[in-house]
Amino acid sequence: MVHGTHNAVQDDRNNYIKIYVNGEIFNRKDAKISVFDSGYLVGDGIWEAVRLSKGTLVFIDDHLSRLWNCSKGNRD
Repeated sequence: MVHGTHNAVQDDRNNYIKIYVNGEIFNRKDAKISVFDSGYLVGDGIWEAVRLSKGTLVFIDDHLSRLWNCSKGNRD
């Protein structure tokens, strides 16, 4: 079997993931975008995953720097 993101090992912690979409925060099971969203249609978006551990955003400066650089068109 080929391994990919859709056949990852089940981890119950993923049930509590929060996802930010267009100004709102959703539980994982409720987060949805339209099939007509330009990020979906042509891939013109950027994203960054940030981990919250014991009330602290882990490596937040690195994440924000990477997000900012990507938004400017830099790949670093």
